[in-house]
Amino acid sequence: MGLMPLIVVSVTVLVVMASVAFRRNHLAAAGTTVAGLLVALLSVLCAGHAAPRTVTSLFAVDRFGLFFTALVLFSSLAVTVLAYGYLKKRSGYREEFYMLLLMATDGAVFLVSSTHFASFFFGLELLTVSLYGMIAYTRTEKRSLEASFKYLVLAAVSTAFLLFGMALVYAELGTMEFVSIFHMLLEDPSPKPVLWAAAGLIVVGAGFKMALVPFHMWTPDVYEGAPAPVTAYVATVSKGAVTAVLLRLYLLSGVGFPDTLVSVLAAVTVASMFVGNLLALLQDNIKRILAYSSIAHVGYLMVAFLAGGEFAAEAVTYYLVAYVVTTLGAFGAVSVLSTETGEPTHLAEYRGLFWKRPFLAGILTTMLLSLAGIPLTAGFIGKFYLVTAGVDMGAWWLLAFLVLNSAIGLYYYLRVVASMYESEARDLPSPPLPPLALGGGIVLAAVALVLVWFGVYPGFLIRVIHENISQFV
Repeated sequence: MGLMPLIVVSVTVLVVMASVAFRRNHLAAAGTTVAGLLVALLSVLCAGHAAPRTVTSLFAVDRFGLFFTALVLFSSLAVTVLAYGYLKKRSGYREEFYMLLLMATDGAVFLVSSTHFASFFFGLELLTVSLYGMIAYTRTEKRSLEASFKYLVLAAVSTAFLLFGMALVYAELGTMEFVSIFHMLLEDPSPKPVLWAAAGLIVVGAGFKMALVPFHMWTPDVYEGAPAPVTAYVATVSKGAVTAVLLRLYLLSGVGFPDTLVSVLAAVTVASMFVGNLLALLQDNIKRILAYSSIAHVGYLMVAFLAGGEFAAEAVTYYLVAYVVTTLGAFGAVSVLSTETGEPTHLAEYRGLFWKRPFLAGILTTMLLSLAGIPLTAGFIGKFYLVTAGVDMGAWWLLAFLVLNSAIGLYYYLRVVASMYESEARDLPSPPLPPLALGGGIVLAAVALVLVWFGVYPGFLIRVIHENISQFV
């Protein structure tokens, strides 16, 4: 019962694969994927009755993992609906995309419940290898192939760092189980050079997956070159799953990060905020703006990790949920606006959008305001939570950098918003929406409602988060 979400997604992959082998049908493949993800999402409730349960030392069915499993499945479901409308406008085979998406989702679900470095690596690689194909799926476009190749090379390098770090941990402690590692460190806290080297290598590998400076260089090129629904997937599911694992490690440690590691991570955090926001100011491509913005947002997220205290875990989780929902809406709007000839990526293509597509302009405006942290959106509550965590532990200098960078980010977000509401602008191509583009509109409307709901009435989500991390605190 506890493994139902993982089993359902795995079975759905096989069903889609078998159906495509007999007869290609884009609608059938997409519909089967949506149905499988919905059943998996509902099965999370059933799995909750079996939690907590340990499946060997590799995998834990607990409320923490199930919470992030639900977030992964929700994001994958939204991307599936958006991808259907996006791929329908393009020629070529489409059905294999849903197999890749489901396998990536399988990896992410496995990842968020990992309690061992071996299962962590397995889930991460299943997710990453699937992303190679998803990023290059529009293979007739040179930028898509270039983005996939860059991601392939850099992901392989980061994986090598992770593996080497894990090997050093095992060589020193004789185990790769998270709980056992922390028990050994608490029993013998004396400095161990090998473990410091291992921590450094693992930080490098995780820094790449989360796009922290100076491991961020792949982000704008991959975000720009990948199909818009895939970009949404990379920005939400991939980053969210890795962040969930780091949060589990943080909570299991019980003591936070050592001082030396805090100093290193603090420098990385500040650099991520400044580099992400300052480079976003120079962009005219909306996907690159959102890419650099995502680097800054990971920096904001790290503030709560570094501050520590009783609000840290809740602040990280709430902000991650707000970021995932907002990013799905932002890239979802780009997906729905895409045509057979390509995606509207340059800022000039969004001039006067409100007067042609008021619904999409309103959705994108809501997402950008949430990213900027404007009240009545989940992004505002998320940033307020981060500030609360920082104030609680007196991390004043980190909070000063967070506030300063939030002010910088406000400029380029409002620049996009102002462009959409210009009354005198050149015409934006407005082809008729395909029949089932209604699905994309429903997804965007649902995402916007969730975003405003969590911004106006955050109590429900806060209670759910508190209940699901209480087992660690």
